[in-house]
Amino acid sequence: MRREAFPRGTVSALWLESTVLQGNLIGEPTERRIDVYVPADHDGRGLPLLVDLVGFTGGGPSHTNWKNFGENLPERLDRLIATGAMPPVVVALPDCYTKLGGNQYINSAALGRWDDFLLSEMVPLVEREFSCGGAGRRGCFGKSSGGYGAMVHALLHPDFWSAAADHSGDKAFELLFASDWPKVLRAIAKTENSIQKWLEAFFAATAVKVKDGDVHVLMDLAMCATYDPDPDAFMGVRLPVTIDTCEIIPERWANFVKWDPLTLVETHGEGLKRLKALYLDCGDEDQYNLVYGARRMHKRLDALGVPHIYEEFPDNHSSVDYRMDRSLPILANALL
Repeated sequence: MRREAFPRGTVSALWLESTVLQGNLIGEPTERRIDVYVPADHDGRGLPLLVDLVGFTGGGPSHTNWKNFGENLPERLDRLIATGAMPPVVVALPDCYTKLGGNQYINSAALGRWDDFLLSEMVPLVEREFSCGGAGRRGCFGKSSGGYGAMVHALLHPDFWSAAADHSGDKAFELLFASDWPKVLRAIAKTENSIQKWLEAFFAATAVKVKDGDVHVLMDLAMCATYDPDPDAFMGVRLPVTIDTCEIIPERWANFVKWDPLTLVETHGEGLKRLKALYLDCGDEDQYNLVYGARRMHKRLDALGVPHIYEEFPDNHSSVDYRMDRSLPILANALL
């Protein structure tokens, strides 16, 4: 909710009919909305471009909605730019939501080719329409799954992105998922150990009420469809653990671990030296154990000689959008 009268930027909605999302296993719509913020007194021309990668269960346009007890992202940008905390930038907020609650911004045979969507379709469209961004002037940022996406994109595509901010992003998968698989097994046990029946019951229940615990189970199933999709399984979901004893299946879990940023940094870390800015933070009471993965990444980046900013703050994983007051100026100034 806007508290002070700062010059107000504009938010425009673009619609993109995606080619790369066609044929995804879960039947996701291929038409996607992209909200684009342009600062007051600008038309976008010549400005850097930042891309907001929203966390799980969210979509880019949710960050332009009215917000109680605080600012939405355009209001935050209006304030930061008007007060001189950061220079003007264009910010794109793409809708990357899926039926399984979201995605991790990588290519998946089940959820869709979201890496390709960002690089080959979404960003080029925004840059054409607003004459912004371009090589050396693009950055991405996000929190949680969005933070994961920002870090993985920085690792995989330092030739495309020149700055990235990872707020409380997924890392150290063995810690992140350690307590989740027993919960998933208990949930699907109620539907005869059938993932399909559990998902169908979840989708039916969304017309009435979605339970928080069920959303977390959905998230874990979405991770299965992201990191280790099975084209023959319902919505591509197969578990990396045994149904009866919850034992890790090595070949299944290996497909998860290869997408852990702490694994990717070993083969792609050198590329991060090409970035103009890399920012990481995490709450020191993060309830998903992500602070330990963040500390590991910080140590590894130091060992590799990768310039970056790492910060911990006294909070948990929830409602930490205020951390963008720290990261967005760093990215924007780096991309001038």
